[in-house]
Amino acid sequence: MSADSVTPSTTLLTLSPEEARVIGCLIEKEITLPDYYPMTLNALVTACNQTTNRDPIVRYDERTVLRALESMKSRGCVFEVNIVGGRAVKYRHNLKGRLPGLDRSHMALLCMLLLRGSQTAGELRQRTERLFEFPDMPSVENSLAELIGYHEGPLVQCIPAGPGQRVAQFMHLLSGEVTDTSPSAPTAAAPAPAAPAADDASDADWRARMEAEISLLKAQVSRLQTLIGAVK
Repeated sequence: MSADSVTPSTTLLTLSPEEARVIGCLIEKEITLPDYYPMTLNALVTACNQTTNRDPIVRYDERTVLRALESMKSRGCVFEVNIVGGRAVKYRHNLKGRLPGLDRSHMALLCMLLLRGSQTAGELRQRTERLFEFPDMPSVENSLAELIGYHEGPLVQCIPAGPGQRVAQFMHLLSGEVTDTSPSAPTAAAPAPAAPAADDASDADWRARMEAEISLLKAQVSRLQTLIGAVK
C-alpha cells in the first residue's frame, strides 16, 4: 500500500443513504424517546419520513427500511431485539460497539450529520440541543476535532469556507469520502478574500471562526500525516 492510497475517508463503515437515515433515527430516538426504544419497523419508517429535522425529506416504505436494517444487521451495526411478550420485532443500533470510545457529544453530532447532511458548527450546536447541550462553541469544535482525529480513521470531514460559503461546514464520512461539497478553489489571479468590513464585534467573530476552521483543518492534516507515516 502506498501513501497515494490514503484518503480522508474511513473504511470502518460504509452506509448507503437509506442506512444512514435509519441509523441516525435510531440514535435520535434512543436519546429523545428512551421509553419507545428499541424501535419497531413501523416506528422507524415514520421517523425516517419525518418532515422536520431531516434533509433531504424522504418517503421510504417498509421494504426500503427493512432492507437497510437487514444489511446493517449483517455487519453488526444494528441488532434485532425480541422482547418477551412483545408482538413486534424491534431494532437498536450498535454504533458505539462498532466505533468504541464515542461519548454522548460525539453521538449527538454524528446523529445530526446523518439526519441533515453537511452543517456548520453553529447549526450543529443549535440542532443537537435535544440530544446533548454543548455549553459553548469551543466545546462543539473540540468534539468535531475529536471525530476528525478518531483513532481508527476520521469520522467527520471539515469542508472549508470558500466562494459562496463564508463558514466551514462539516460532513460525516460514514457513507464514504466527501467529494462534491467542497467549495471550488479560487484561481491564482483571484484576489484573496478580505475580512468583512464591519464593526469590531463582527471582525472578532470572523477571526474566531477562521481560527476554529484552522484548528479543525489542522486535525485533519495531522490525521493524514499519521496515516501516511504508518504506510511508509
